[in-house]
Amino acid sequence: MANIRKIARRTFLIGSAAIAGGVAFGVYQLRKDAPNPLVAGEGEAVLTPYVLLNQDGVTIIAPRAEMGQGIHTTLAALVADEMDVAWDDITVLHGPPAQAYYNQALLGLALPFRHYADTEFRHTLRQTIGQVGKLLHLQVTGGSTSVKDAYERMRHAGASAREALKLAAADQLGVAAGDLRTQDSHVIAPDGTSIAYTALATAVRDVTPPDVALRPRSEWKYLGKSMPRVDMLGKATGTAQFAGDVQLDGMKFATVRMNPKRAGMVSYDDSVARDMAGVEAVIDLGDGIAVVAANTWLAMQAAEAVDIVWQDAAYPADTADMMQAIATSLDAAPDSTVRNDGDVTRTIAGTEVTAEYTVPFLAHTTMEPMNATALLQDGKLDIWVGNQAPIMTRDKCAAAAGVDPEMVTVHTTLMGGGFGRRAETDYAVQAAKIAAALPGTPVRMTWTRTEDIQQDFYRPAAMARFRGIVADGTAQLIDGKIAAPSVTHNSMMRQMGQVPPGPDRAHVEGAADQPYGVPNFRITGHLTDLGVPIGFWRSVAASFNGFFLDTFMDEMAHAAGTDPLQSRLALAEREHAPSAGVIRAVGELAGWTGETPANIGRGIGFCYSFGTPTAQIVEVEDTGRGIRINHCWIACDPGVALDPAIIESQMISGAIYGFSAAMQEEITFSDGMVDQSNFTDYDAMRMQSAPEFTVRILETNPHIGGIGEPGTPPAMPALGNALFDLTGVRARELPLIKTFDLIL
Repeated sequence: MANIRKIARRTFLIGSAAIAGGVAFGVYQLRKDAPNPLVAGEGEAVLTPYVLLNQDGVTIIAPRAEMGQGIHTTLAALVADEMDVAWDDITVLHGPPAQAYYNQALLGLALPFRHYADTEFRHTLRQTIGQVGKLLHLQVTGGSTSVKDAYERMRHAGASAREALKLAAADQLGVAAGDLRTQDSHVIAPDGTSIAYTALATAVRDVTPPDVALRPRSEWKYLGKSMPRVDMLGKATGTAQFAGDVQLDGMKFATVRMNPKRAGMVSYDDSVARDMAGVEAVIDLGDGIAVVAANTWLAMQAAEAVDIVWQDAAYPADTADMMQAIATSLDAAPDSTVRNDGDVTRTIAGTEVTAEYTVPFLAHTTMEPMNATALLQDGKLDIWVGNQAPIMTRDKCAAAAGVDPEMVTVHTTLMGGGFGRRAETDYAVQAAKIAAALPGTPVRMTWTRTEDIQQDFYRPAAMARFRGIVADGTAQLIDGKIAAPSVTHNSMMRQMGQVPPGPDRAHVEGAADQPYGVPNFRITGHLTDLGVPIGFWRSVAASFNGFFLDTFMDEMAHAAGTDPLQSRLALAEREHAPSAGVIRAVGELAGWTGETPANIGRGIGFCYSFGTPTAQIVEVEDTGRGIRINHCWIACDPGVALDPAIIESQMISGAIYGFSAAMQEEITFSDGMVDQSNFTDYDAMRMQSAPEFTVRILETNPHIGGIGEPGTPPAMPALGNALFDLTGVRARELPLIKTFDLIL
């Protein structure tokens, strides 16, 4: 913790100022045109954006946000393994808003190929196209791309650093750099003479880091193992800093109250609030108000005391009307036909299977509500905020505060959950507006839980209609139609003012891109122009399409009279060996036989998403007092298991997120407003309801896959399929609590 405190006390600036530290290393040719955001202070050196060295140890600058998923630990290991840094010498800081930290992997996902079928050429093409993200300043944490993006970049940074240190030490020792070796943050000469990396911080300043080959996996020391989390000590001791932990002299406290109908205000009367002792200000935000007070609780009480007349919503007033709009678009001409194998219009002898599915709107409900701390002073804005998009946050806050982006410093803190919600900028912009209204006064802005739920950008409600034909014990035809508002269109219009051209492939992910060798296979997308604010939610469209398609696969297997696991396995074996591998592995892990006792049900779920095929088997039990989930077995194949413990944790976390949505979560609307307001009416799976988990990680996938989201999509159909096995009732609508007596 000493390193963290010392670094935090020193200046961490962007562009024209110095970043505390010393020497930054790494050469990665594809990124060298992006300007380095770090400038050296006196007696220090900065070569590239990722690794810093000073007298306190090695500081790794992480280009991605830590929101509990463990990415800072894996990024640190990528560098440290190549650099030969002792694990205890490492400190990790989030990088400032900078083009150098653009996400190359994210943009590559948009190419119109099925990811599971990527050849080496297509994989390289994705990487090449991804470099356009540099021009777009695409510094974003999302899409389960952090490791995919950093896998080579951060290792090259560590390797170059190691060799630069050897060159600097060679000059001091008078020996050839090739005769030196490195170990545990030291350069070691043949005679045993050892020089600490920290002692070379000044000498290495004039060394040009060489571009060197990466070590083979056989030489990895940290990668491939479960490492101690770099954020563990701070979180366990309460010293880790979130945006709500920032303490500044003279700080005031604020909250907001926005239009629950997501429109503007007609008028407001703040006379009662202003007369409350300790209330500093009531600020007009256009579509709501902010109250600044002596403490957060007082600000929240005062905000409720403001009498506001709201404008009406521009979208349908209640859930029934919204669902009708989605159903109507399902009957309209498709906006996309991303998969169209064979001919789904042909006549095939066999058994026809049809089904319609419905899922509701969902909120993110991160454990930490939206919040930010901001200070506008001398024309400069500092904002401390957990966010998934630092450059976008900087630019939006600059516009809100009326200053140039160069005058904004974004301090990206740890965050208590993101799930896509903190890719939005609304709460940061509010803090910037409040700070601009009170120049010279630091203000910590915190949302209430009600505000957090009712001002979310929701996972959209969706509907699907499927028709299939089974013959000779297998699926011969699948024709699926999926309708929902477009997350991509909604989010891009809100953030960038335009909709990307071409068909919305993301709308049908989790269905159109699944590795099943069905001869006649079509998926069409139908977009609903609804107007409800929606955004990226953990696993995005795969969260509902995984439920739709995989539940239908289960229905087809039963109609064909075949085992649900063997049916999926046979279809996957035709298309993608790693996908077949996880289906086979999860069956072995669970001891799947296809037979269960009368009070036990088992179901399998599978979804290929974010480059990682993932299969789950869920076991449920009728206890006589309700149905509980006993066990969940998970098999996944991310290609390379860089940290098995983190992968296992994220798979479990993703499954729990999916179970929560499948069992009980639902956002509904009345009179244009969200009905839910807290965990009393929008709850997640609790610890006492969580099942036992067993996870197996495979490494046969040819390309490294994502981890944060793939555990969510298969959890929903696996649970529904298990309930069918138990009860014989097929639930085609979520949440499942509407159909089954579940123990929550």
